[in-house]
Amino acid sequence: MVLFYVQQLINGVSRGAVYALIAVGFALIFSVLKFSNFAHGGLISVAAYAGYYFSTKFDFPPVIAILCTALIGAVMGIILNYIAFYNLQRRNSPNIFYFVSSITCGILFMNILTLMFGTTFYAIKPFFKNNIIKIGNLIILKMDIMILALTFVLLAALMLLINRTKMGLALRMVSIDKDTAMLMGVNSSVVITVTFSIAGALAGISGILLGANFTIDPFLGNMVVKGFIASVIGGLGSLPGAIIGAILLGVMEVIFTVLVGDILSPAIIFVMTLIFLLIRPQGISGHFVTEKA
Repeated sequence: MVLFYVQQLINGVSRGAVYALIAVGFALIFSVLKFSNFAHGGLISVAAYAGYYFSTKFDFPPVIAILCTALIGAVMGIILNYIAFYNLQRRNSPNIFYFVSSITCGILFMNILTLMFGTTFYAIKPFFKNNIIKIGNLIILKMDIMILALTFVLLAALMLLINRTKMGLALRMVSIDKDTAMLMGVNSSVVITVTFSIAGALAGISGILLGANFTIDPFLGNMVVKGFIASVIGGLGSLPGAIIGAILLGVMEVIFTVLVGDILSPAIIFVMTLIFLLIRPQGISGHFVTEKA
C-alpha cells in the first residue's frame, strides 16, 4: 500500500513540474505588469501544435524539438505583447483593458487553431521507445524523469537570471515601480519584451510536454487555469510560491483522482483551494500583490 502511494507521489510531482512551468510563466508576467495574462493559455496551445510538427512530422530528436518549440513560444510571446498590450501600456489605458485583451487573444489563438486543425486530437510521438524503469515493484517513467530534470534546470536558470544578472535587476526594478525604473535609466519596454519572451518560451516547453503526456487539441491551453490556481496558492507574483503551489496541485490532483475519480477530483481541489485562501488569502509566499485587472 505504501508503495502505491509512493508511485502516485512520483506521478503527482511529475505533473506538478509541468504545472510549475505554466505557473512561473503566468507569475512572471503578473510580477512585472500586475495583470493576469490568460492569453498564456493560447500560447501553450500554439506551442503544443508546433511541438507536434517538430517531434512527429519532422521527426526531430526530443531535445531539438523542445528547443524549437521554446523558440516558437518566445517569438509568439513577443508578438502577443505588441498585439495585445503595447499600445495599452503606451496610452496608460484603463486597467480592465489588460484583462479583456489577454482573454480575447487567448480565445483568438485557440479558435484560429480550431479553424486550422479542427477538433481532431493529435498525439506527439513518444520521446522514448522504452519509457519504463522498474525498481522492484515501483514503476518510474523516463518521461517523468526528463520532465523533472528539465523543469529543475529551467527554473534554476530563471532564478539565476532574475537574481544574478543586470537584466534580472532591471526586471525586478520594473516589477516594483516601472516609472521610477525609467527615471533610473532602465528601458522598461525592453524589459517587458524580454519578460514576454521568457514567459513565451516557458509556455512553449509546457505545450510540448503537455502534448507528450496527454493529447493535443486547440483548447489544451485551458490548462493555464491550473497555472493560475498554482500561482494563487503560492501567492500571485511570487515565482518560488508558484513552483511550490504547482507541485502541491499536481500531487493533490493525482491522489484525489485515485481516491475519488476524475469527476469529483477537480471539485474537491477547488473547494480545498477556496478554504486555503479563506485562511491565508496572500498565498504561501505571504505577500499581497496589487493586480491591475
